Amino acid sequence: MGDGLPMAVTITHATDRADDRMATSRAELATRIACAVPHDGMAEPHPGLRLRRASAPTELGHGLSDPALCVLAQGAKELRLGDARFRYDPEHYLIATAELPIASRIVDASPERPYLGLVLRLEPSLVGSVMIEAGRPTPRGASALQAIDVSPLDADLLDAVVRLVRLLAAPADARVLGPLVMREIVYRLLIGEQGDRLRQIAALGGTTHPMAEAIDRLRRDFDQPLRIDDLARASGMSVSGFHHHFKDVTAMSPLQFQKQLRLQEARRLMLGEGFDAASAGYRVGYRDASQFTREYKRLFGEPPLRDVERLRMAATESVPL
Repeated sequence: MGDGLPMAVTITHATDRADDRMATSRAELATRIACAVPHDGMAEPHPGLRLRRASAPTELGHGLSDPALCVLAQGAKELRLGDARFRYDPEHYLIATAELPIASRIVDASPERPYLGLVLRLEPSLVGSVMIEAGRPTPRGASALQAIDVSPLDADLLDAVVRLVRLLAAPADARVLGPLVMREIVYRLLIGEQGDRLRQIAALGGTTHPMAEAIDRLRRDFDQPLRIDDLARASGMSVSGFHHHFKDVTAMSPLQFQKQLRLQEARRLMLGEGFDAASAGYRVGYRDASQFTREYKRLFGEPPLRDVERLRMAATESVPL
């Protein structure tokens, strides 16, 4: 009985030290991101590293994910992949393993405590190299994992992320130390809770993985009629097996995947290139204008013309005088 107290005290002290270390690292990360992005917006101070600041929650935005690590110093964000939703904050990190159509929004931000976060692209070649060096290859027959998930952030991973951001202030050191810190970050992820998911980045980043080929083909030919039989045959699977495997990774069916790619591209054409709704829908593969309008409204919440007018007005109002 008497031996239990010193152990309990030791564990408590160790936990307190870990908490203090996390708090210190998180405070430094927040300060450095705030300095790098002094006003609301985004900066890319180094290729593959994006920093963002926001003083208020945002509406749901649509885009494509990258194979990346996402870490927040302040605030919280929600990301949607198909029907799955993921929320992360300063105590959790998010991993994405492939380029997939997603929707996301900042859910916690204020002028007093702005959202401060970073996205670090994870190159498949780097992940594969660290896997080999660490002696942690992907096991044969490993099952496919959903391409996005959230896990608790530990002190060692946070420390490595802070040191990478700290190097932005020392370009000469960054040239030498930056690649080493990147390898450490990948290693920390590899030995952590999402190690199996990280291995999937290397697999999906290759040209021989059946799901990588299928996803790439859908992205490339999204405006063409969807032929599941051809995709399944090229992947060496039955149609039902292909459907199941594809949904395991992307959290959506091939048809849902194609629809989101088409509708996001149509929105870009209308906003960025001045297409009208009928022309944009036809360009991305829709032959029925009413079907295009219905599916556009289902994804974005409003018909094409109204949605584009709202986005243009919001962009005009956000431009400082």
